[in-house]
Amino acid sequence: MVSVRPALWALLTPRWIARSIRNKLLAMALLPLLVVLPLLVGALVIWGNAAYDRLLITKVRSDLAVAHGYFGQVLGEVGSGTQAVAASHTLHLALAQHDLPGLHTLLTKERGRLGFDFINLYSPQGVLLTADSPLKEDNGGTARHFQGAIGQTSLARLAASELLGLAPQLADRIQIPLIATRGAAPTRRTIEDRALVMLSTMPVLGADGKTLALLRSGVLLNQNLGLIDHINRIVYPEGSLPLGSHGTATLFMDDVRITTNVRLFQDQRAIGTRVSQAVRDAVLQRGDTWLDRAFVVDDWYVSAYEPLLDARGQRVGMLYVGFLEAPFRLVKYGLLALIAGIFLLVMLLAAVFSVRWARSIFRPVEQMNRTMQRVEEGDTGARVGAVEARDEIGALANHLDQLLNVIDDKTRTLQRGAAELDAKVIARTQELAQSNTSLQQAQQQLIKSEKLAAIGQLTASVAHEINNPIAVMQGNLDLMRELLGEQARPVAAELQLLDQQVDRMRLIVTQLLQYARPTDYAGYVEPVDVNRTLNDSLVLVGHLLAHTRIEVVREWQATSVVGINAQELQQVVINLLSNAIQAMPAGGTLLLRSHDQRDQQGRPGVVIEVCDSGAGLSPDTQEKLFRPFFTTKSEGNGLGLWISVGLVERYGGSIRGANRQERGEEAQGAVFSIWLLCEPQSPDKQDEAASRSA
Repeated sequence: MVSVRPALWALLTPRWIARSIRNKLLAMALLPLLVVLPLLVGALVIWGNAAYDRLLITKVRSDLAVAHGYFGQVLGEVGSGTQAVAASHTLHLALAQHDLPGLHTLLTKERGRLGFDFINLYSPQGVLLTADSPLKEDNGGTARHFQGAIGQTSLARLAASELLGLAPQLADRIQIPLIATRGAAPTRRTIEDRALVMLSTMPVLGADGKTLALLRSGVLLNQNLGLIDHINRIVYPEGSLPLGSHGTATLFMDDVRITTNVRLFQDQRAIGTRVSQAVRDAVLQRGDTWLDRAFVVDDWYVSAYEPLLDARGQRVGMLYVGFLEAPFRLVKYGLLALIAGIFLLVMLLAAVFSVRWARSIFRPVEQMNRTMQRVEEGDTGARVGAVEARDEIGALANHLDQLLNVIDDKTRTLQRGAAELDAKVIARTQELAQSNTSLQQAQQQLIKSEKLAAIGQLTASVAHEINNPIAVMQGNLDLMRELLGEQARPVAAELQLLDQQVDRMRLIVTQLLQYARPTDYAGYVEPVDVNRTLNDSLVLVGHLLAHTRIEVVREWQATSVVGINAQELQQVVINLLSNAIQAMPAGGTLLLRSHDQRDQQGRPGVVIEVCDSGAGLSPDTQEKLFRPFFTTKSEGNGLGLWISVGLVERYGGSIRGANRQERGEEAQGAVFSIWLLCEPQSPDKQDEAASRSA
């Protein structure tokens, strides 16, 4: 094994490197720069590209969550508005008096107030009684559509005749010519004449609980520009997207854009264009949520599509939000090019310094090698001389010169001793010149012995003088190898510095990568009665409570109003109520509390508490509770609590989650507390307060 490794190393090492220490040092200095650093740059570019794309997907996922929440809120408002009209005293009074003109006036007024497109009143058997606009005589089709729909609010895809039977004044909005669209699935249709409607049917109940009439109302989504523009303003407020990008929102019926703010031209919306076949297959065929780049009409957008379901769970359309990809793509490529350029510049500078440092090592070694060659050729006066290096290499060169000086002195001493010996031998030989042949032979033997002794003495002296400097040379060579290994530290520091600059794709070298933060969008602030919000929220989650054995307990003691956007507060409360209901699948008690409370700074506010009697929160769940994408449920994206915290904190409030037993209560389960200011702080004041506390 010992003999195989050197042979293998010799086989893998090129000859031009093995024959020269200069080449070895240059290879050792430049190999990390020319091989390792480019690999790191490549890995960083690949990772940065993927990370940047993931940031964009995360952004559009949160945008879709906001759009989905508002769309669901509008659908809930259609149901709650219809329910409110069905329960109104005026309607019951006019119905009892059979005052059809009065009913017509009431429905017309309520339709305008609620922003509905139609609101009609039918008998319990489905026969039209009155409407907010003139209708044709019903042929029984309306009664057929009431089956299984009473008390429901959902999306419905209606044929043209069905919609005209409900609201003939909407005829001009359902006729949408289809426009040929690049990448769309082939079709022979030239016009879309169906309607996508938010439809609600509520019973008008008498005092005895019997159904007196049926109230049906709805909002047509075809060419509903006000709704889609409002969704776009919520998801992408002015200035929320940097780099000149702009956001868009669209509602689809099947794969046709029935209302959108995507433009074909400057003033013409892309209504009637169709989605690409890839998105259609993923969302409408398989029911997936599309989170990726997609070609929208005439350009690439970072897009999010989710299916829209009707009351039977069938996919009847799609909700889309997205923003123009080109500005982000240009910035991404610019940042990656800047990173690669910086790495290249660093490699060039490091290569220059590495070559200079390697030269300071191999030049003295080459001088020592040339000196030894001259000594071998007979030049005993050859010396290394002065070298620029002041390190161990320089000390090694000085040791070599001292060794050569010692050898030279010993050689001269030996030569003088040999000369003296020769003179003595010659004198002795002259004295014995006349001796016999045996004496001559003895003389020759003596000379030979003396020479052998002299050579032995010289050899012992030279060996003694050379062993010590050889040991010094070996030690310094080992130290030299150790020092060469330390040359990577400056490069590692540069790599670490560059690694820290990737964060916020545009400031990775300048940030990120990232939340402009985009300027947080804050809704219209108004005085809000939290007790009324709790009551309205219970109505909106009534369909969730209807199929459970959950008892709702109200302890509403708050007397103050808070300053917040009412819709956003309702979104937060509904999210907490939904989580509490899901925490009690076998039934339990849902406790809603509210009371006035001042914070540590003495500012007045109100606390809302949503308590369940479920299993409670584990320590690990409490730690990760408000992190994005964390969820303990098999379904859901884990964004509900994260978005709720953002909504509340932008008005100076806070949300806390804990177990009820940790709060000193005997009941089991979790409690979520929302603390809100009566007078919310603006974001600028919040930043000033945070800086003073820091």
